[in-house]
Formats: sequence, structure tokens, C-alpha cells
Amino acid sequence: MTRRVVVGDLRVQRLDRRNGLRSWTIVWPEGTVHEEADRFLRVHDGSGTQKTYAYYLVDHLRWLDRECLPFEGVRLRDLERYMGVVGADVRMPLGEPWREGKRPYGRAALSTAAACLKGFYLHQSSLGVNTELGEKLDRTRLPTRADRRRALLGHVKTEMPANPLAPKGRYRRHPKMLPDGARESMTEAVNSARDRLIVSWLADGGLRIGELCGLHLVDLHLRQDAACGECRHPHLHVCHRPGNPNGAEAKTKHPWKTEGGTVVGGLVKRVSPAMVHAYFEYMTSEYPRGAGHGMLLVQLRGPAAGQPLAPVGARRMLARAGNRAGLGAVKPHSFRHSFTSAVLDASGGNLMIARDAGGWASAAMVDEVYGHVDVHAPAFDAALRAAWGEGR
Repeated sequence: MTRRVVVGDLRVQRLDRRNGLRSWTIVWPEGTVHEEADRFLRVHDGSGTQKTYAYYLVDHLRWLDRECLPFEGVRLRDLERYMGVVGADVRMPLGEPWREGKRPYGRAALSTAAACLKGFYLHQSSLGVNTELGEKLDRTRLPTRADRRRALLGHVKTEMPANPLAPKGRYRRHPKMLPDGARESMTEAVNSARDRLIVSWLADGGLRIGELCGLHLVDLHLRQDAACGECRHPHLHVCHRPGNPNGAEAKTKHPWKTEGGTVVGGLVKRVSPAMVHAYFEYMTSEYPRGAGHGMLLVQLRGPAAGQPLAPVGARRMLARAGNRAGLGAVKPHSFRHSFTSAVLDASGGNLMIARDAGGWASAAMVDEVYGHVDVHAPAFDAALRAAWGEGR
């Protein structure tokens, strides 16, 4: 089964395999595969990076076609010029406008585009195509103190990879937080127990929308001293399942398994009393009997009632509720940013606690957006309870 997404002449195409896995590639208008792009994307097969790189790469390939530039003729200056036309700050003639009517890339998007282009042309160079460009892109730099601190045996590192296309200067994100009182307003604006659960679990769990929509009922251990033995408090396990029928996938890929019908492993996240209350309200009033898929969130109306709710459905619900509440189109990731900021405030700025509470990949990511700790430690417990509003 294939699903086509048209982007100009070239298009990104999703491939749904029989085993439930998905792949992404780029095809020409007549449907034939773009061989160079497909070989590069196969390197990232089975990861979310493949989809991301496919959309960034297809834009670059369309630009190459307009500029009549073959892969053998691309120079570093051409790539710098392309970065300029999509939003980077470069000082050179850029030529004709590109992506007219669309906003230029932000700092994070420029960094991702730079990584995609470097990876693509280094891959081409490894196949003997434009090796001169590959040599110019394959640069290194001296490791910083942060690099040494994050890396295993960092004290012996002498160099780190560098990307000449990446935006210059220190990068610190400025996330869009929810306004004060947004959670209460959203809770009043939604129309079902399921939607109240979504608001509550995003706000108190710091979950990504793909993680929330990808939860199965067996992942939820909502009582004290659950059988998994990994956390004595109510908690859930975020497990990466690429074959979910609603297409939801957890970003993190922590190993997990089922032992005697109990899920063990994955990313363990604490659950607040409000999350437990919202769960039981939803399960006793709206969850359909006999749902064979075993997933937590389901569609409530229409011909697909009872089927798993896709992330796009949850996003649209939040946008509609945000508009009804006078907040504008609320995005699910805003809850995650607000959760992380609340934990940071409650923990006195402890990056390690914020990282583990939100399930971030590294403390450096938390630092960009705003340190492993014992989830039973008093400081960790106090920070979470303060972020959940207990005691107020």
C-alpha cells in the first residue's frame, strides 16, 4: 500500500509494509523512484529521521532541478546559496526567490536542513560522486566542554564533526508556552471525557502527542507497586511500536518487552492523581466494549467510532478547543514546554530532574529549550508534585 504526498513535481511517497512498518522515499511525477534520494533515505530506514529528511530533501532536489545543477556540478557555494534562499543569513547573491508564499525556515529547521544536505552529499561522495564537495563538507572541530561532558570517554576526544552549512552562533530555543490558566480553559472547552483525558495527560505527563496516541492499555500501571517493579508510584510505559494502526509512534526507542502479560521497560513516566481520575472517567463512560486493538485513545463518532485516534485527530481537537476557549489554535507540544518549565521552576532549575521527568534525550536538549536522577528521590518527587499543583 502506498500513500502519495505531492510536493511540486517530485513528491514524497509513504510506503506501508505488510509487517506494519513504514518507509519514505521520493519519486518522479511518473511514479519512478528517485534513485539517489532513495539510496540515501534507506540509510535511515525505520526511523522518524527518514520521513523528516525526505521532506527537506525533496525541496532541495526541486531547487536543483530549477537551477539545472547536476549532482556532479554542485559546489559548497551552491549549498550555501540554497540555505540562504530558505532562510539562512548568508552574504551572497541568492538568485530568484524560492518557496514563494511560505515562511522561511526557523533556526531549528535550518539546522535540520543542513544536517540533511551534509548527509546526502557525503553519501553521494562515498559512492564516488562529487568527492570534492564531500571533502569540503567532511569537516571537524575541537570538542567543547559540553561535548566532552556528554560523550562516553569524552576526556580522550580530540575532534568533533562540524557542518559548514549549519547556522552560526549559540542556539537557545524560545518555546511557546501556554498562557496562564490555559489548562483550566481547555478543560472547560472540550466536549468529552476522552478530550479531558488528552488535556490532563499532556499537561501533567509532559507527553509528546505521538507518545500519548501510541499508548496501549497494557502500558498503564496506574496503581501503587505495580507488577513491573520499575516504579512504586502510578506510572506508564512509553513503548515504541511502529505498527500501531493509527500511525502513532513514540519518538524514543527504549527497549521494552512483555513478561507474563506485564509490560517492562520502555520510557517510564510518573502519573499524577488528576491523570488517574481522567482515565477512570473516560474508561467508565466512553471507552467502547470489545475494542480489539487495545489502544487507549479511540474515535468517538462517525463511521470509524471505536477505532484508534490518530495524532492528527488529537491535534485538530486541541486546535478547535483552543479557539473556543479564546486561546487560538493550541498545539500539543505547548503542554510539554509548559510542563518542563514548571518542573524546572519547582526543582530550582535542576536540568537532570527536568530531563527525566519529561523524557528528554539529554540534559543539553533541556538546556536549549529552557542533567540521571533517581525517580524516587525526594527532590524529583517534590518537583513533580509541585508541577502538578498538589498542595495548592
